[in-house]
Amino acid sequence: MPHLALVTIVVEDYDPAINFYVDTLGFDLVEDSPAHTNDGRPKRWVVVRPPGAETGLLLARADGERQHRAVGDQTGGRVAFFLRVDDFDTTYQRLAAADVTFVTTPRTEPYGQVVVFLDIAGNRWDLLGPHPDRT
Repeated sequence: MPHLALVTIVVEDYDPAINFYVDTLGFDLVEDSPAHTNDGRPKRWVVVRPPGAETGLLLARADGERQHRAVGDQTGGRVAFFLRVDDFDTTYQRLAAADVTFVTTPRTEPYGQVVVFLDIAGNRWDLLGPHPDRT
């Protein structure tokens, strides 16, 4: 059965991005291997993913002016990534303590608790938790 294996996030540099996703969000570093661009220049193949997840994020260092302009705006300012957690309040407090930037305040929607935060590149994410009346 096919599944979505990776989604690319364009970042300024590998190591700060790895630190954010692994140390701040708690993702696993699945792979960090040397690789080459299509024209032979060195790069890295860096994959992170939430523990137990099948789909990962390929952290791709921006290469060229067009890609640098896309860092943090890969979806034109829309929320593009959704991180679902079992314990919304604890995760929210942990991320706030780690100085993650939140662009909204937590709110309750029919689908659960939600707050929008920015990743290291400036992309918008929803932190999603269960609805408080259904836990």
